[in-house]
Amino acid sequence: MALPSSARFQSGLRIRDGIFRVWTAGVLVFLYLPILVLAAYSFNASRLNVRWTGFTFEWYRAVWSNAPLLRAAQNSFVIAVLTTAISVVLGTLGAWLLFRYRFRGAPAIRTLAAVPMVMPEILMGISLLVFFATVGMPLGFTTVVIGHVTFSFPFVLLAVQARLQGLDPSLEEAAMDLGATPWRAFWLVILPGLRPAIVAGGLMAFTLSWDELIVTFFTASAASATLPLRIFGMAKVGLNPMLNALSVLFVIATIAAVIFSAHLKKLSR
Repeated sequence: MALPSSARFQSGLRIRDGIFRVWTAGVLVFLYLPILVLAAYSFNASRLNVRWTGFTFEWYRAVWSNAPLLRAAQNSFVIAVLTTAISVVLGTLGAWLLFRYRFRGAPAIRTLAAVPMVMPEILMGISLLVFFATVGMPLGFTTVVIGHVTFSFPFVLLAVQARLQGLDPSLEEAAMDLGATPWRAFWLVILPGLRPAIVAGGLMAFTLSWDELIVTFFTASAASATLPLRIFGMAKVGLNPMLNALSVLFVIATIAAVIFSAHLKKLSR
């Protein structure tokens, strides 16, 4: 006996939903199972890290007692903070100027600002290295920050531009009609409305700077080596259980950043 059309439709929906659930579960397992295995083996007592021999915190203690790693982590944090601050200022002001003022070269500037987002990192790193060598600038913290800002601030600019499209331009005019200067109107009226986009762009800039490897490889000196560079050097030597412990700490820091971002998003509403 044939099923009614509505029953066949509901049956088809259940089959489709079942397929989507299985697919979603498979994707989540594919993404997170390696991380779980990595986290489990960060507590493995075996130095070879290929066979479980016992539970230990030795590799976490080794990370916290490794002076070069801690110094590299400090370098990464300082560089990421400076990169975020500069990128937020440049991206926000750039987006506002492109939105507020209409001039002939605006489309070209938008295109040039977006180029670092799609340019291969190795090409950007070599270009920056050639530029610094040409102008005689020694490699160090300054060159690393400049390199990181180059590819980070466009993300802030695009996020703020998208937010500006949803703001009412009459708000600024109303503020100036009430006696506010253009700068005061921007600071008190426009900027609060841009806060969610600025926070999102700033977090993106911080994340990109924190884990950047290729551009840093071409622009850093020995004294300004970052944590990704140190990890890359350790990984080239061979398996090291400290890499597992470092990876787990990175995952924890990422989760904390996501929670912090969600908290800031609630406060900005």
